[in-house]
Amino acid sequence: MNTSFRRDIRKIDPTRGVMLDDGTLNDQDRVEIGPTQLAYGEWAAAGLTLPDLPAMRAYRLNRLVDALQARDWGGVLMFDPLNIRYATDTTNMQIWNTHNPFRACLVCADGHMVLWEYKNAPFLADHNPLVREVRSGASMFYFSVGDRTDQAAAGFAAQVAEIMAAHAGRNRRLGVDKIMLKGARALEALGFTIEEGEELTEHARSIKGPDEILAMRCAVDACQRSLAAMEAAIEPGKSEDEIWSVLHAENIRRGGEWIETRLFASGPRTNPWFQECGPRVVQENEICGLDTDLVGCYGICVDISRTWWTGPGKPRPDMIAAMQHAHEHIMTNMDLCRPGVPLRDLVFKGHQLDAKYDKRKYSCRFHGVGLCDEWPHIDYPDHYTEGAFEAVLEPGMTLCAEALVGEEDGDFCIKLEDQILITEAGYENLTSYPFDAALMGVSGGSA
Repeated sequence: MNTSFRRDIRKIDPTRGVMLDDGTLNDQDRVEIGPTQLAYGEWAAAGLTLPDLPAMRAYRLNRLVDALQARDWGGVLMFDPLNIRYATDTTNMQIWNTHNPFRACLVCADGHMVLWEYKNAPFLADHNPLVREVRSGASMFYFSVGDRTDQAAAGFAAQVAEIMAAHAGRNRRLGVDKIMLKGARALEALGFTIEEGEELTEHARSIKGPDEILAMRCAVDACQRSLAAMEAAIEPGKSEDEIWSVLHAENIRRGGEWIETRLFASGPRTNPWFQECGPRVVQENEICGLDTDLVGCYGICVDISRTWWTGPGKPRPDMIAAMQHAHEHIMTNMDLCRPGVPLRDLVFKGHQLDAKYDKRKYSCRFHGVGLCDEWPHIDYPDHYTEGAFEAVLEPGMTLCAEALVGEEDGDFCIKLEDQILITEAGYENLTSYPFDAALMGVSGGSA
């Protein structure tokens, strides 16, 4: 167990000030991933207020603790890298960790938080004093432990039991999100009742605190600037990969983290949607579509979609009609959003797609967003499952409104998506990126 903290021995240059406005050290040697000077400068010019990161971390821990106490569970054990990020505000090889679960985090109902980290990197949580212990030994996947999986799982489970005995007493109800099979069996062998931890974390994460909202505003600004650079790079003769790479590079320049998909397509590859970008060369007078799926500054997901016309000619009337229909779809459906509205209403009310677009419609009308796509998932009526999402909208929820419009045998699809915040009075559209004027049928300006 690590009991020394790198933050205690790091030297700060007092001539530069100790802390930045977001509560992080101003020493150019911070451990945690954070915004770059480029992003800080752009946010200052835009008049954005930075989040208080220590306050945001405390809010998130309190959300988890409150959820545990409401369910009368002794703790929640998390392996999902994004749940660990939510609880600890730490990262370590996030993409690798998604398929090699070497990290874990246990939050007990009394607020005690333990992080199992890669044994060679126990210092990665030093910036967050809410992490009370750092241990190692959570790896139970075959690549790491080979034919000693049973022993690894038993050793890890014994650590969990030790901590729970100290901080949860005789409460053996333990939420778990994504654990290797033998790890779950080892916990059950020690008498733990495993509960559905993912349900707890998804609901806890769904209501954003004030500083999370400030962080999201900053992330949206950075994403939209990156998106503008990508749009400016679109021109006939370039490959989809070359154009998409600009978004990735601009995200990283601002301190963003990764992009979850490669959903940029051109011309006939926009129909059907979900063809990820590749070597196809963009042509004149065709459509290009994008879904950002971008994990940006502060680890916040910005999930917006736009569709563009390459020119130099004008788009066909059916393209303009589809674009206007998609725009009406998301704008009308966003107007449903306000506190107290049942999620069911977002399924069955609002704008309905024309029948000719039904076969190519998107997989959902709305979805939650935070550190990634999150609960809830709001289906179209024909995919709705009774009882799956029985809840109402609450202030602090953040959602994405979706539209995919194209015909089954067509040669294009329109993809649009905006990110919104549920407020006390209704909703606020956090997205301000313009819609393509040519496709909107607007002459001489942006829409």
